[in-house]
Amino acid sequence: MKDTPNYIKSLLLPNAKSPRGRRVWSIDLETAWLPFFLATNTMGDTAIPADALGCPIRLAYDRDGSVKFSKTGRPVSRVARPISDSVTLIRQNFVANLQQYAEQVATDKQKDYAKQAEQATIAGKPIIAHDKVELDKAVKLQLEEAMRVAEQEALQEAPAQKTEELVAVH
Repeated sequence: MKDTPNYIKSLLLPNAKSPRGRRVWSIDLETAWLPFFLATNTMGDTAIPADALGCPIRLAYDRDGSVKFSKTGRPVSRVARPISDSVTLIRQNFVANLQQYAEQVATDKQKDYAKQAEQATIAGKPIIAHDKVELDKAVKLQLEEAMRVAEQEALQEAPAQKTEELVAVH
């Protein structure tokens, strides 16, 4: 393996665009997926139906055929099945490509890869230790607060029980 492939390099470059629409796999549907799938259909690489591209967000229905509503009372929408299936396939292929690339580099450059892994492990140890200390402190504070609240509740209940016992005796 000689150089890093351009498609891997392009994944590592910053991109200033930050779309805010409906996301599928954390990627904007309107500005990324739809143009991509229109392009792949144009090139004959996919055959996503025109209705899925024309109406990619659909009303969701329950099994009985009625419109589905969320717990807050809003109608639920879903992404058209051909688009969501294509995104799933792309995601699976993306993960496979990442794994394949990492495996290839780890095989071709064993010593360099092992050195990177060792450096990362060493660099991460102080962060892990710090986080452990902070987590232990936070858990201790939560326990102390829970004990304090429980003690206060017990003290508040104790006078009420004594009053009830006195009333019951008389």
